[in-house]
Amino acid sequence: MTTDILTQPPETSTIAQLVRAAQAGDHSAFSQLVERFEQTVYATALRRLRNHDEAQELCQEVFVRVLEKIHQLQTPEAFPGWIRSITVRMAINRAVRSAPTASTDNEVLEAVCVEPVTPLANALESERREHLYRGLDRLTEMDRDTLVAFYIEGQSLVEMSDGFASPVGTIKRRLHVARKRLAKQLESLAV
Repeated sequence: MTTDILTQPPETSTIAQLVRAAQAGDHSAFSQLVERFEQTVYATALRRLRNHDEAQELCQEVFVRVLEKIHQLQTPEAFPGWIRSITVRMAINRAVRSAPTASTDNEVLEAVCVEPVTPLANALESERREHLYRGLDRLTEMDRDTLVAFYIEGQSLVEMSDGFASPVGTIKRRLHVARKRLAKQLESLAV
């Protein structure tokens, strides 16, 4: 049977015949399978990975895997679906295992690069902080204590509930009201 496949042009050899010959150890038959399916495997890999280089590399890995496992294929006619499922599985595994590649475009780098603290940034931050504390000073003691406990001291609602001897719902309401009052004070200071 192997000699029949070798004497026939590749177009007339059926896939099932090529698979059977490859299972019998015919390297020429396996090469013909590779030629027939490499574009399909590559397209499937590219669709999953969305990267030309990764898809080409995976394509090679798929054919190595197929060569190792072709003897396990019991229905040679099922080869197209079998190789496709191997490709999809391997592409998914590769996508899950590989870390996402970071883009190094200038726009991306500028967006993620942290600028060093400048004197201007320090001055603006200091001015904002001073403005905030002036606004806090204009609030009632309860509003100021509520905001300071939550935002500056970092107390949880439960801790504030214990400290103020009030239910958590009351603390939430106080925070809401105090934030609104502080916003009004900051607006009046800005004018």
